[in-house]
Amino acid sequence: MARDVTDATPISSRDELVEWVASGEKPRSAWRIGTEHEKVPFYAADHRPVPYAGERGIRALLEGLAARNGWEPILDDGRPIGLADEAGGGAISLEPGGQFELSGAPLDSVHQTATELAQHLAELGDVAGPLGIRFLTLGMSPLWSRAETPVMPKRRYRIMADYMPKVGTRGLDMMFRTATVQVNLDFGSEADMVRKLRASLALQPIATALFANSPFTDGRPNGFRSMRGEIWRDTDRDRTGNLPFVFEPGMGYERYVEYALDVPMYFVKRGDTYHDVAGASFRDLLAGKLPQLPGERATTSDWANHVSTLFPDVRVKRFMEMRGSDVGPPAMIAAEAAFWVGLLYDEAALDGALDLVSGWSAEDRLRLRDEAPFRGLAARAGSRSAGEVAGDALALARGGLGRRARHDGAGRDETVHLDVLDEIVASGATQADRLLELFEGDWGGSVERAFTDCVFASG
Repeated sequence: MARDVTDATPISSRDELVEWVASGEKPRSAWRIGTEHEKVPFYAADHRPVPYAGERGIRALLEGLAARNGWEPILDDGRPIGLADEAGGGAISLEPGGQFELSGAPLDSVHQTATELAQHLAELGDVAGPLGIRFLTLGMSPLWSRAETPVMPKRRYRIMADYMPKVGTRGLDMMFRTATVQVNLDFGSEADMVRKLRASLALQPIATALFANSPFTDGRPNGFRSMRGEIWRDTDRDRTGNLPFVFEPGMGYERYVEYALDVPMYFVKRGDTYHDVAGASFRDLLAGKLPQLPGERATTSDWANHVSTLFPDVRVKRFMEMRGSDVGPPAMIAAEAAFWVGLLYDEAALDGALDLVSGWSAEDRLRLRDEAPFRGLAARAGSRSAGEVAGDALALARGGLGRRARHDGAGRDETVHLDVLDEIVASGATQADRLLELFEGDWGGSVERAFTDCVFASG
């Protein structure tokens, strides 16, 4: 999550909020790929978490990166909590427990995504290495308790941390102990947004199963293939889930805005001050009737910041965010981008994806979402397994990427990035399944080996 938006333009009507979403429309020629990923840092010497402060802490890591790549610091109460590439459009930010996130620039191809990631890891390794810091390729920290996990000094996170226990049992675990990969994609029209949203929401649990990579918590197997996915099932039901209304007649920008208006707020930012309004209504702010800030009216930045605190499986802003997957090693991060680009950026593939899920009822979609974190590719998707559906979805994505015809320097198209997913479907074994086998075998029943075997290479 990058910096909060600052735009004091007043908003006085719901129509302006709808127009804000619609303003994201782009012609196909301008569609881009933005890939974000989080990674959990640790000290290589003792496998302990990395605090914010200190000579070898997260702050020192950020300052070292800024000196190396020239990105501008993002400050919160005078402390660096991220970096922004003003020229390229990328950013680095901190999640609440110190998870180190790259929000990639808008790029034209998955090949460029892979190159961007390799460059980032090389730069990060140059700075983190001397500090003794490494990063896990897992979707959840496998060893430390929540109490042992550091807390980053970002003021919006304090508000969220106070509110989360009031609305679910897993919100603090989500904030402090999980790591995800997210793919951001464009839409060309309202109808295009709806088609992409329906296909991607229905298939998001398939991605949860394919990319499952968080089977350990508190030093032992947690009983799930994607504990990160399970955590989202009881984080805050007002702002999470698979959005059943998306599949109903009349879906469009206005209906999504109506949903967003009804999700309780976390904060209102004025100047450098975060006002805690957790649980309040954006409708009241829009009308100038927010009890915590009497007479204060909504601005464009209030809306942009509020929409960024919605956490459905697919989020709509002025682009769309695929949010259902655990982070993994670099090949899996590129595969995540390839999977969704192949399905959603080609009309024939998108038609096929919609056909693939057309027979699922709302109950089918919910059951799949509930089962995927636990059962992985064995979860039921209508009358079929998630693995069978994943195979069909990968074939569609492969066709879509082939027709896009984006080639790298070796003449390969983007389908090369799907190979790792084809291997998972063919074997029926997710990353989590293989890790559990290692735990019972070579690891000797200890997750300590994760800190050597599940680590991002530095270059």
